[in-house]
Amino acid sequence: MASGLYALNFYSPLFVDQLRRGRKTATIRLGDKSAKYERSQVVWVTVGSRHSRRERIFSAIIDEVEVKRLSELSPRDIERDNPEFRRVEETRRFLEQIYDRPIEPDHLVTVVHFSQVVEPGPSGFGVVPSTN
Repeated sequence: MASGLYALNFYSPLFVDQLRRGRKTATIRLGDKSAKYERSQVVWVTVGSRHSRRERIFSAIIDEVEVKRLSELSPRDIERDNPEFRRVEETRRFLEQIYDRPIEPDHLVTVVHFSQVVEPGPSGFGVVPSTN
């Protein structure tokens, strides 16, 4: 992996609430992204369109990076990516919308599990950054 600052960017502002509430703790990306994201890596979690302004939601640490076939996704992988989904077929259709092309069950995907990094407050205890 090359050194530098990395981001997990989400295009849809619909994810902001799920991210801030800790309901979205993984992302499923098409292809093998294991060279880009590694366990223990610190990243910014951002929201915004490609080639435009993005909002940093929080910093996160990568807990795990798994490369597998789409058909091998577990219900837990799917729910951590999108709490509204339960089945591989729902995830497949969603990925087709994002990538604007057909996605097959044997395509490789990367599941990136992450946890928010909580900043220490004046008391020394962790506080969640303000969402205002």
